[in-house]
Amino acid sequence: MESALDHTGHAHEPLRIHVERVVRQYFAMLGDEIPTDLYELILKEIEQPLISVVLEKSRGNQTKCAQILGLNRGTLRKKLKIYGLM
Repeated sequence: MESALDHTGHAHEPLRIHVERVVRQYFAMLGDEIPTDLYELILKEIEQPLISVVLEKSRGNQTKCAQILGLNRGTLRKKLKIYGLM
């Protein structure tokens, strides 16, 4: 059975597969260097585009965006300010 391809030509894979691939590439790029605060770095890298896309899909409706993300509206607004999305 053939896999469906996305716009980049890659087979549809679970998000966790993409994250694993990128983390492995990151470590390969670092070589012997040991990163610090990797967990926080990855969360920030994922959170901003996630919020941005959901806000776009909810047509700027913060209440709807917060519901989709499973956040309360106050938390969403705080994150919007942090990422300059307001």
